[in-house]
Amino acid sequence: MARNATNKLLQKAKKLKSDEFYTQLSDIASELQHYKEHFKGKVVYCNCDDPRNSNFFNYFVQNFKELGLKKLITACYKEQTNDLFDIKENENAFFYEYSGTESGILNKADFVYFKGDGDFRSPESIELLKQADIVVTNPPFSLFREYVAQLMEYGKKFLIIGNINAITYKEIFKLIQENKIWLGINLGRGISGFIVPDHYELYGTETRIDDAGNRIISPNNCLWLTNLETSRRHEDIVLTKRYAGNETEYP
Repeated sequence: MARNATNKLLQKAKKLKSDEFYTQLSDIASELQHYKEHFKGKVVYCNCDDPRNSNFFNYFVQNFKELGLKKLITACYKEQTNDLFDIKENENAFFYEYSGTESGILNKADFVYFKGDGDFRSPESIELLKQADIVVTNPPFSLFREYVAQLMEYGKKFLIIGNINAITYKEIFKLIQENKIWLGINLGRGISGFIVPDHYELYGTETRIDDAGNRIISPNNCLWLTNLETSRRHEDIVLTKRYAGNETEYP
């Protein structure tokens, strides 16, 4: 295999591995409780979520009536094996629509298969995006700039998880500076950890296996990013001292 081709495969594998972080249901519920008024009559799109293992799907199905949702759409891309020298497509990408009338029990017969790979940038996924009012998901961290750019291009409301470092990206910081997007409620240790696959190394001190057997890593370096209003965003900061009259303390 040519060296350049090998390097590309290694980089791709690195991105795939670093993007395999699955959000816990408790963290989703902790954040979503602050935005419930935004969801009534809306179509929610989770475009990075396999409904068979996505807690975003689980949350919205469990709270469909309480939130007053119109429809939930979840879509997942076509995955590949972890063997760099034997990359094979293992299943077609698909999306699933839930309108509250079904039991919520997944039936493979209801999956609608994409012709392409189901990537959020694909034309098929973009057509679903156009139907949506709000996008809620844990997007690939390695494609975060591109992901947010797409949401802004199509004028979508959203609530997504990203790495704290994302706010230093010039593309993201510019949007924050222009008051087009802002931080959500929870960040850092406010996000308790992510479920990782069996092949992922449990590194660091804040790792655990929960009662359900899920392997959890708590990097403490993530945040929610959104353009949905919250009351907390407009709370005044409590000031304890004024500059006027105390100039010598603030040279």
